[in-house]
Amino acid sequence: MLLLALTVVQAAGLTIHALDRVDLQRFAQAREISARAISAWRTVILAPADRRGQMLAELELPNELSVTLDEHPLARLDHPPVPPPIARMLRLDLLSGGPPRFRPREVITSWDRRAPWGPPPPPGMRPQSPPEGALPGFGLFGGDGPGFLVSLRLPSGEWLNLRIALPPPRPWHSETFLIAFAAMTLAAGLLILWAVRRLTRPVRTLAEAAERLGRDVNAPPMPEAGPTEVAKAAHAFNTMAERIRRFVGDRTQMLAAIGHDLRTPITRLRLRAEFMDDDEQRRKMLSDLDEMEAMVAATLAFARDDSTGEPTVSLDLAALCRTVLDEAADARPDLAEAIAYAGPERLVVQARPVALKRALANLIGNALLYGSSARLVLAVPEGPGRPVRLAVEDDGPGIPADALEAVFQPFRRLEASRNRETGGTGLGLPIARNILRAHGGDVVLRNRPGGGLVALATLPG
Repeated sequence: MLLLALTVVQAAGLTIHALDRVDLQRFAQAREISARAISAWRTVILAPADRRGQMLAELELPNELSVTLDEHPLARLDHPPVPPPIARMLRLDLLSGGPPRFRPREVITSWDRRAPWGPPPPPGMRPQSPPEGALPGFGLFGGDGPGFLVSLRLPSGEWLNLRIALPPPRPWHSETFLIAFAAMTLAAGLLILWAVRRLTRPVRTLAEAAERLGRDVNAPPMPEAGPTEVAKAAHAFNTMAERIRRFVGDRTQMLAAIGHDLRTPITRLRLRAEFMDDDEQRRKMLSDLDEMEAMVAATLAFARDDSTGEPTVSLDLAALCRTVLDEAADARPDLAEAIAYAGPERLVVQARPVALKRALANLIGNALLYGSSARLVLAVPEGPGRPVRLAVEDDGPGIPADALEAVFQPFRRLEASRNRETGGTGLGLPIARNILRAHGGDVVLRNRPGGGLVALATLPG
């Protein structure tokens, strides 16, 4: 909008300048022609009759004016007269304002119909060519300038005929004007771009800070500097971030206290179960306690989200994927043949190694648990700034379309729709999504057309 406004203002200024220049050119041309015409009249009126022609020939006249001494007037009363504005501009009234002996006996003015710069001829009449011997310059730029005739009658009866041509205006006569105009426009445009970028820089800084806060709740605060509005916005953002950190810290501390307090009764129950005489009941109780302890540990891990405290480093994602698959094959040797990797040999990304390994392990473990297979496909980014795409496919029955997003809710399990075995705590997928989103990526589930499920994960390239 600023550049558009600049263009409009520059165009308006250019138009005003051009109009002023045209007016100035017209004024200067009219004054020059008027002065020379009056000089020619005074020369003729004061010269002896036998020397008038010679003295007229010796006069230096502009191209826009020619003077002849004839027996008859060239201006005709039946032709359109000179328009009053042009007559006033040419100061033709000065010819009749001198002493009585210098005044013309008669003055006739009209358009010059014989010149191509005259007004259009009446219907049925073609314009005539300029008279032979006409001076050049009557019609500059294609003969578009208007031409006029002024006939002044001398006391002797002869007529002094003045042929006047006003050439068309030349608003761009200066060779450096357009260069200066372009330079001014370019300088103003660069200044506007610089000013806009400077004014919007705090907005970009705020967006970057929000992005950092979304990835790391412990991101450093924004600098509260700059104009008053920017400083207030930065202060409000830092206050919001501090409240979020306080909320997360309080929640984590509360859950840690709950987990600590739960471990004590679980341990007492485990000791008491050891003294039970019924082996079957003892085994079932210990199994329940193990499951309860695993759920407490997974819940605490999900709540703390320890991945946010791990530093980001450069790592080979392809090697990490192969390592996770090898560990999964070692843990499930019966499914080792159903575990495969497809992708580049090396792909370096910026990530948190331990957290990302845990997210991949959860996705692969979920595929092995419910789909009895896991094929990890790693795709190279399509260009600079494009995300890294990773897919974990299985051959399971899939899940209903309306539950593809619901399974990312904590403790949400769909064993009845996946297979008959019960496993996991319902936190594997939520933890994986939290980790990937903390990296600036995401993970979603899709049912495969040929059967099975695929987890599509993305990471910044």
